[in-house]
Amino acid sequence: MGGRHRPRVTRLLRFGLHEGLACSDCFEGETRVGAVRLYLAVAAGAFRRYATYRGATFAGIFTNTVFGLIIACTYIALWDERPHLGGYDQAQALTFVWVGQAMFSVMMLGVPSGFETELADRIRSGDIAVDLYRPADLQCWWLAQDLGRAFFQLLGRGVVPMAVGALVFELALPADPLRWLAFLFSVLLGMVVSFALRYLVAMSAFWLLDASGIAQMYGIAATFFCGMLLPLNVFPGAIGDVARALPWSALLQVPADVLMGTQGSRGLPGSYLFQAGWAAAILGVGRLLQATATRRVVAQGG
Repeated sequence: MGGRHRPRVTRLLRFGLHEGLACSDCFEGETRVGAVRLYLAVAAGAFRRYATYRGATFAGIFTNTVFGLIIACTYIALWDERPHLGGYDQAQALTFVWVGQAMFSVMMLGVPSGFETELADRIRSGDIAVDLYRPADLQCWWLAQDLGRAFFQLLGRGVVPMAVGALVFELALPADPLRWLAFLFSVLLGMVVSFALRYLVAMSAFWLLDASGIAQMYGIAATFFCGMLLPLNVFPGAIGDVARALPWSALLQVPADVLMGTQGSRGLPGSYLFQAGWAAAILGVGRLLQATATRRVVAQGG
């Protein structure tokens, strides 16, 4: 009796096993979809949050436009004396100025004052323990939030200064829409590199408790090595080679060159690979620091 039914039982067990594996795969798939929806919701929430600060947005647009006009006039005088400085003609140099003003808040090219300040405060107060118990990855959560902020700043404080610059000066802007799409993808990669660098600033609060000093140092380095003061192509010799190899160049110099088609021997694929490589490497370091720090979380105060 048992011998006659054993093949049927075996088939049923195999069927149940396959069904169980299929259900497990479905559950994992649903989990991934749910995680994506969660992070999209976080990014959308950050976008709406920054959209409520209309006064700050208008003030930022005015400030970026005024600084762009001042720096553009300085560049005109400099390029009149030194035409084709750094391999740029005057129109390209002026384009670099206005791309820099458009990217200033998007990439946090000055002293950072975004998510890293809030995250460092939560680490110092001990509230980070609550964040670590949430059913979401800490790094991905803050990345989604920062991308929402950056996309708003791109629309809110990036478009208008760029449009003003194009109206007042002759810029080397491409007519090919594919070039603009390539530029936007480079900007997206730059956003991730910017987040990854500032995540390291926030992680330093686990050891220093007060990350403001590191943030100040980061702001100085970012302003100089991203090309905000002068295009990195202008830097001579080894200084220029080192500056162009550092991750901060992925925030401004690389997107500007992608827009103008002045990537040189690196080309468009090489520019993307440079940005993506730095993004992966620094995100990995940030995750390693996070794992090391959260093994020995010490709540200070809260």
